[in-house]
Amino acid sequence: MRWATYRRPPADDERVGLVVDDAVHGLPGGATLVGLLGDDGERLASAGERARADPAEVVPLAAVSLLAPIPRPPTLRDFYAFEAHVRTAWASRGQAIDPAWYRAPAFYFSNPHAVVGDQHPVAAPPGCQQLDFELEVAAVVGREGRDLVADRAQRHLAGFCICNDWSARDLQRAERPVGLGPVKGKDFATTLGPLLVTPDELADRRRGQGYDLAMTATVSGRPYSRASLADLHWSFEEMVAQASRGTRVVPGDVIATGTCGTGCILELAATHGGDRYPWLRAGDRVVLAVERLGELRTPIAPAGGERGP
Repeated sequence: MRWATYRRPPADDERVGLVVDDAVHGLPGGATLVGLLGDDGERLASAGERARADPAEVVPLAAVSLLAPIPRPPTLRDFYAFEAHVRTAWASRGQAIDPAWYRAPAFYFSNPHAVVGDQHPVAAPPGCQQLDFELEVAAVVGREGRDLVADRAQRHLAGFCICNDWSARDLQRAERPVGLGPVKGKDFATTLGPLLVTPDELADRRRGQGYDLAMTATVSGRPYSRASLADLHWSFEEMVAQASRGTRVVPGDVIATGTCGTGCILELAATHGGDRYPWLRAGDRVVLAVERLGELRTPIAPAGGERGP
């Protein structure tokens, strides 16, 4: 199943619907994807059957405004799960990957209040001159769990979507010496979407730790990134199990992979030079695509500048 959270202009209310071919079969008003989670998937499957058989509305997908599938996730964890990206990032600092990276999947918390959806403009935050995209995939937790075991954690994943974990590289570089992880370099925007795709839609492409699905990025029509979701070193099951250690994950929590190999300007510029891969600027259009998950499109808006209290 493919699920959308959307608005139908000129109405401003959020709706949820099952995407069938090129149309959204909407559920009655008030439904949310988080509200359809929480069990073994039966609630979501039953809602899908209702949406097919007796939709509240049927709207062309091109006629709706897509929000993030989970517009307000309870938590947003971003992992560091692609070895190719990690290797290039450490090499750019003249170092080999720290052995600790191989011992357990690492993550940081990002800002769930800054989540936006497909086609929503993103601007550089105040003080940033080095805006970057990051090509990732995110899983959404479907049922609560604590101290999960990786080989049984798949039942806790409701679906997948594309993730763009935007980065202000100059702000990130300035705060790195403090040692507390990404702060203002990361918390201004995360784009999720365009749809939530359930695991059964990807099952036949399972390969190794991930899925044999091409991941690409373009900037204003120019190809930038190419990788595969099969390149994951840490699986989604291992990531959600790590997230649940000593605590709990709940329906709607977002678990993102971190950047794939070649999946950001920082990595591309370190390898091929900044003249060839300049930082994003107003007027650019970033398109992230993952097979079976769709395309996530973002126009880069002018920066708003510093704001007073």
